[in-house]
Amino acid sequence: MKSYLLVMGLAASTALTSTAVSAETLRLLTWGSYAPEALVEKFEAQYPDITVEVTFSNNEEMIAKLRATGGAGFDLAQPSHDRIYAAQLEYEIYKPLDLSQIDTSVMSSVHLDAVKGNTTIDGEVYAVPHQWGTSGLMADMSMAPDVSGWDDLCNPAYAGKTSMRLRRTILLGTAFAMGEDPFAMYADLDAYQDLLDRVADKLIECKANIKAYWQGGDDLSAMMLSGEIVASETWDSTAYKLFNQNENIVFIPPETGALTWIDTFVIPAKGKADDAAYKWINFVMQPENISIMSGSTGAIAAVPGGADLLPEDKKKAVNAAFTEEDIANLKFFANIPPGVEDMEGKALEKIKAATGG
Repeated sequence: MKSYLLVMGLAASTALTSTAVSAETLRLLTWGSYAPEALVEKFEAQYPDITVEVTFSNNEEMIAKLRATGGAGFDLAQPSHDRIYAAQLEYEIYKPLDLSQIDTSVMSSVHLDAVKGNTTIDGEVYAVPHQWGTSGLMADMSMAPDVSGWDDLCNPAYAGKTSMRLRRTILLGTAFAMGEDPFAMYADLDAYQDLLDRVADKLIECKANIKAYWQGGDDLSAMMLSGEIVASETWDSTAYKLFNQNENIVFIPPETGALTWIDTFVIPAKGKADDAAYKWINFVMQPENISIMSGSTGAIAAVPGGADLLPEDKKKAVNAAFTEEDIANLKFFANIPPGVEDMEGKALEKIKAATGG
């Protein structure tokens, strides 16, 4: 009897050990709306041996957390595509992706190629795209029907009726409107400084045209809906929300191309659940799951026809804004070399000091 009990005890112990080994936790480091509860529950139901543990963050915090641990503590992270290359070169916080584990055939080639271009080091790819969005213009077409480029914010026809935010986006957009490619100048910081000086002078000259320099989406929305302003530099998501309240207010990809960010998937260097990470990537890129995700984020999935997988209210606003030609003309944010953000910050301080912005 004692032998039987001993055998049964060993068997039970072996079963418990096997269960513990097979159980896995996927530690996800991502943006605030990128792991909706309904989607996490659906994933865990499909993969009952995986539990998803979510930490919400942003670009700067993701890099800081992974740098502090040498790439440990998380199994999948989602920085924007322009924040990976330099961090990897300096801190070695990611591991190369095994693309054979990812169904990249479902991804939009324009976004996949852009991310690969930004995150390939020594022939190894470190990221693939997830969702994307843009910065550009919005206008009330009933009052400003001719707005098509960044420089229209300084058009005397709309004097005192436009707005912008004094952040790096308006520097880059203005540079493009001046016929320059600021990203191409990152390789020559002296040339880039000269460009920033010219951009700053132009934006200071534009002061009289600006009703106000907006600080956040709420004050921008209030000015647009009240008619205080008729055009502004904006995030696309703000314009989409206003379109649902007034269909005269539309997002306008500038003729030089909307400035585009792509949030990605990367695997931290010391992640312990690569298999679960690849499962999550493939799972959230399935059409029925994209609809749940985009309903939470408001962003567009990096798949062909991603706008059509948005909730109906957002889909109508996006389709009113973008043509296929606009998408082909997107200007993806380039990798930011050391020193560039400090240079841009000084240019913005110069503008603020001269304009009261």
